[in-house]
Amino acid sequence: MEDAHDKDMHQNRPNVGAEPGTLSLPEGSPPPKIALHVYDKDSYASHKVEHPREIKKWLKGHKTLWVDVQGLGDEATLWALADVFAIHPLAIEDIVHVPQRPKTQAYDNHQLLFTRMLSGGNDGQVGLEQVSFIIGPRYVVTFQERKGDVFDSIRTRLSSEKKTLRTRGADHLAYVLLDTIVDAYFPVIENLGDCIADLEDEVFAGNDEGTIQALSEIRSTLLTVRRSIWPLRDTVNQLIRDDAECFGPEVRVFLRDVYDHCVNASEMVEAYRELGASLMNSYLSVVSNQMNEIMKVLTVMSTIFIPLTFLSGLYGMNFAWMPERDWKWSYPILLGVMVLISLGLLAFFKRRGWFKRH
Repeated sequence: MEDAHDKDMHQNRPNVGAEPGTLSLPEGSPPPKIALHVYDKDSYASHKVEHPREIKKWLKGHKTLWVDVQGLGDEATLWALADVFAIHPLAIEDIVHVPQRPKTQAYDNHQLLFTRMLSGGNDGQVGLEQVSFIIGPRYVVTFQERKGDVFDSIRTRLSSEKKTLRTRGADHLAYVLLDTIVDAYFPVIENLGDCIADLEDEVFAGNDEGTIQALSEIRSTLLTVRRSIWPLRDTVNQLIRDDAECFGPEVRVFLRDVYDHCVNASEMVEAYRELGASLMNSYLSVVSNQMNEIMKVLTVMSTIFIPLTFLSGLYGMNFAWMPERDWKWSYPILLGVMVLISLGLLAFFKRRGWFKRH
């Protein structure tokens, strides 16, 4: 799985000074695979498209089209799609230059919308993929970086005669796809929350050197998720307030629900980021306390041996006259004094409460 943070920081760009509309294909992106879903209230059909020109005959009818493009690795195919749907060259350039900040842009005959699709989160890592929308009067074209998405439920709904999705237009289909992407954020965020909860016990144990690294990685991942959600929230709000021509009044009511979901997801991310920061501070405090305990033990041992060292050093001096050296019991008396000093110091430290943690 590609690291979301690294990808978020490095955008695929054309050379400096390149002509507008120049495509710089993402490195390692597979060739596009195009699936065409054609439907109205009475029928539904799915087609595998070998070349974009095959789609032109479906544009002449009155049915709604969803063109699902998975892969950005062939420039000729992308330009052919741009020709079929009259997509502006700057829009195609932005679609290819991933990752884009979630945003929307209106063109003469279509609306361009960028979102980010998330996956994973179980191991503290998140898969990040850009999904671009071209929304027209009777069609929606989605561009994905690679195969695999969260749209299987939408395909099932389209193929089912009992669902009402086929009775509505392309703007409602775009809303449903966008809502599905946003709804898929919540399991990813919750998985990251579970990872933080699992690290809580390790934090207060304070004995795992990998804990601080794991916390740092999760906080970095949450920052990447935040960069996906916050701009998308503003983008959806822009679609609602700017009266985008591609979305009818009825669909804007549904977009308000998507906006609420974005707000909820962003609040969850902020809560987990604060929890991660709190746990990191707690971990550093636990490690500091453990170090203090170690230093306390070493200090006590050193304090006990200071007077003993003084006494042993005193009798190691080479004076000619030391009366107690000729006493019969001088040696055991000195050892007894040392023991009494040690016990006395231990008793003093205990009364001061220095040994309560031991």
